[in-house]
Amino acid sequence: MEYETRYPKTVLCQDDKDDKIHVDKMTGVEELHLIVKESAEKMRKILFDEGFTTVKFEHKQPLQIGDGLSLKLKKPWEMHVRLFSNTENSISIQGEVEISRDYLQHLFSQRTAVIYEIESILKKNGIKYDILNKRISKYVNKVLDEYKIKLVTPDIPVFAWKPMLFMIGTVGAMYLWKYLHTL
Repeated sequence: MEYETRYPKTVLCQDDKDDKIHVDKMTGVEELHLIVKESAEKMRKILFDEGFTTVKFEHKQPLQIGDGLSLKLKKPWEMHVRLFSNTENSISIQGEVEISRDYLQHLFSQRTAVIYEIESILKKNGIKYDILNKRISKYVNKVLDEYKIKLVTPDIPVFAWKPMLFMIGTVGAMYLWKYLHTL
């Protein structure tokens, strides 16, 4: 299954100058952040109400508030969202879509920053927000054009790692039992 999304390409910033969102072949599009004047607790509650769950294992980033959150999308994709301290009265939200942590391919798969998916949740819940380009420390006033991004599932079918662990553990226990009874 493919995952298709859009992402700002050229934006008009607060100084009325156009700015191009950078793309790196290794890391993808540069991340834009949604800035909200709400508490992290309120935003977490909204995200939980939308179906997000807490991420148990992740690489925490500087200024990250608590654990990240993930939302299962169409198989095998999930959206991973992090909240960050921004200023005393606001937080920033950053998100990406990647292969779910339930699959082994999560470790080496494509991922991309997303903004419109989070923006729709904020609009649905009546949360006012601004878009910040952290690289240049300027707010985005208008999106002039967009990238069309398509993530493709790996050529090899995705493997759920939890059942694999159970199977390996079961077979290992059987061999251990057999070995102990032959002593």
